[in-house]
Amino acid sequence: MTSGALGVFGGTFNPVHNGHLRSALEIREALGLEQVLLVPAAQPPLRELPDCDAEFRADLVELAVQGEPGLACDRRELSRQGPSYTYDTLAELRAEVGPGRSLCLVVGTDTLERFEQWHRWEELLSLAHLVIVARPGWNFPDNGRVADWLRRHHTEALSDLHTRACGGVHRQCLRQLPISATEIREIIAAGRSPRFLLPERVLERIEASGVYRPSHAQEQHGTG
Repeated sequence: MTSGALGVFGGTFNPVHNGHLRSALEIREALGLEQVLLVPAAQPPLRELPDCDAEFRADLVELAVQGEPGLACDRRELSRQGPSYTYDTLAELRAEVGPGRSLCLVVGTDTLERFEQWHRWEELLSLAHLVIVARPGWNFPDNGRVADWLRRHHTEALSDLHTRACGGVHRQCLRQLPISATEIREIIAAGRSPRFLLPERVLERIEASGVYRPSHAQEQHGTG
């Protein structure tokens, strides 16, 4: 790995789509990050386990970021047993990059609704900065433990994300494409085309595999 600030963008990516990719690219450019790692979750702790195999979802992310050196797929959560805790991922990365390199955990505003349920959430800033990708006009929550924690560590200065290795909470407003992975799965299941919502090579792999079609789901659960 190089020495610049590193972004960490996790999710189920079921499937990865242009909204994920555009947000990752824009956050890298806006914050001046060396690279953004897209980290597919094998077993997301706070949502149902995706029907689609984690290795396949990671393969799609690999395909999606081909040719874009500022983005990369990090498959480390696929090699761990049990829930894919973000804290564990950041701890592994911190051990690899050393104490001085900046790590920036990128999350959406929807994440904050369940943030208190995250594993060791109050300790995340000992490992990384928290970058909240928000729409223009969005503000921090008004009250509660998470709201107090966010305000206490908030920084407006981009320089803090580079001069410090961790510890800050930064709000970054971006244009966000209104694309939903759930909607893409529903489109495919209905026999319609999700073309232009995700990279063409990702769509070609999905179509070749038959994943997200009703017949594939039945095969996965042994009911076909």
